[in-house]
Amino acid sequence: MQQQGPVFQALSLSKNYGGTPALAIHLSLPRGKIIGLLGPNGSGKTTLLKLTAGILTPSTGEVRVCGFPVGPDSKARVSYLPERNSLPTWMTPVDALGFFSDMFPDFDRTRALHMLDRLEIPARKSIQQLSKGTREKVQLILVMSRDAELYLLDEPIGGVDPATRDYVLDTIIAGRRPDSTVLISTHLIADVEPILEEFLFIQRGKILRYGSVADVHEKENTTLDALFREVFRC
Repeated sequence: MQQQGPVFQALSLSKNYGGTPALAIHLSLPRGKIIGLLGPNGSGKTTLLKLTAGILTPSTGEVRVCGFPVGPDSKARVSYLPERNSLPTWMTPVDALGFFSDMFPDFDRTRALHMLDRLEIPARKSIQQLSKGTREKVQLILVMSRDAELYLLDEPIGGVDPATRDYVLDTIIAGRRPDSTVLISTHLIADVEPILEEFLFIQRGKILRYGSVADVHEKENTTLDALFREVFRC
């Protein structure tokens, strides 16, 4: 049975670093959407993802995932891809699959093995022996092989060569059930725009705009990439 209610809520959420405000938002996101989290460097994107994943603690307010405050219940429903590689370098991709299988009951090992094979990733080489782009592919495969309700992807195609990006984006679409939501933080807006349904513009820790990508195309007769450049022009 499909779950009801928002997949994500930021309730008067704020985060300060040494007294400096980094984030201050009140926001609700629906289920079943692919949403772009878009803004310039230092706008609060990674802070928001880390607060949702439970890696950071809010200064005020709270995050709720599927109605649960951040804790074991929320973390069981979130699959998080950090911007930087977080896998121990001594591991092989096969070791990493075993680790995720032990950690997450919703991990689909068969799906992960299929994607490793499709991307021709050497399953028994250590992470240390793989290129930066290949390491990022391994991390994305692990994250998208979970049957999560909320996927948090921080720059999922930043280190991936252009020839592989289409497959990676197809993987993001195919690796989720219809009622799950994917929140993608990226600077490569033109590349991800074809798969995005909604977008969030964020600047200096505040939401500037939240809307439908289709409305940008149809009502404003422009692309999301062009709108981003206009809104955030230096």
